[in-house]
Amino acid sequence: AVYMCEVERHHPQVFQNQGKESFPCLDNLLPAVVGVTYELCAGIVDKPGLSLEEIACEEVLEECGYRVSVTDLRRITSYRSGVGVTGSRQTLFYAEVTDQMRTSRGGGQPEEGELIEVVEIPLEESMKFAYDETFPKTMGVIFSFMWFQNNIAPKLPKK
Repeated sequence: AVYMCEVERHHPQVFQNQGKESFPCLDNLLPAVVGVTYELCAGIVDKPGLSLEEIACEEVLEECGYRVSVTDLRRITSYRSGVGVTGSRQTLFYAEVTDQMRTSRGGGQPEEGELIEVVEIPLEESMKFAYDETFPKTMGVIFSFMWFQNNIAPKLPKK
């Protein structure tokens, strides 16, 4: 969806004949990277019998490569996202991880169409990143950075 919005913004003529039988080829309009966004680790709640916490732990392992337990999670809040399209309900958890908890590089499951690169943002750059409009990100990313700065960062040892 992000890629198609950028195509429409940069090449509006592509959509001028919408509704016609043929649709123009999108090859070489824009590089694929314009559709890539910064997002939080997430997953679909589609495993009956597993709690939200258990699913969150599976997603952290699959996407980020860290083995966390349910007791490592702190539930922050639930909120709606995609309200104009899907009305999805998301639950945000916080977990601290260490190098000892890392079991793989993460990256998700390419066979499921996942294209995930784990990105670490240094604490001192986190709010600059959150507000920098040149980094395409979800509102969840911004909210999580603000929550962290208000609830965790003040308790960290000063350098």
